[in-house]
Amino acid sequence: MSETEHTIRRATPGDETALAALAHSLWPHHTAEELMPDFADILCDADAACFLAGSPGQEIGFAHCQLRHDYVEGTSTSPVGYLEGIYVTDAHRGQGIAALLLNACQSWARARGCREFASDCELHNTDSQHFHLSVGFEEANRIICFRKDI
Repeated sequence: MSETEHTIRRATPGDETALAALAHSLWPHHTAEELMPDFADILCDADAACFLAGSPGQEIGFAHCQLRHDYVEGTSTSPVGYLEGIYVTDAHRGQGIAALLLNACQSWARARGCREFASDCELHNTDSQHFHLSVGFEEANRIICFRKDI
C-alpha cells in the first residue's frame, strides 16, 4: 500500500460530497443527498471537525468529531471530544487507517483543551466495540434506551 493511501487531511467546505458518500455507507438509512447539508453545516462549525483518508476523489475513510459541552457518560471534564462517526471502506480495513483518523480527531480535540475523548456504539455492533477497545477506549457504561408513542 502506498503512503498516499494513508494520507489523512482535515475536510473543508467542498468535501461534502465525499463525506456524504462515505457516511451513507456507515448510516445507510440516510441517502448521501440527505447527509450533504448536514456535512456542509458541520464543516462550518468551530466545535466540529471531519477528517478524510485517501486522496481527493479517492477517499477511503472519514471521521467526524465534535466538542460536547453537556455531560458525556463516564467523563469528568468539559468539553469532551466526541467521535460521532468513523468509517473505512471494506477493501481498506485492517490497515490502521481508522486509527489514523481517530488520532487526527483526538489531536484536534486536545488542541481545543479537551482532556478526555469519548464515543459510543450500539450494543449489537461488535465490530465497533472491538475497534474501540483496540484503539484504547475503555467501556464506561451500557444502557438500553426506551421510547413510546403518546
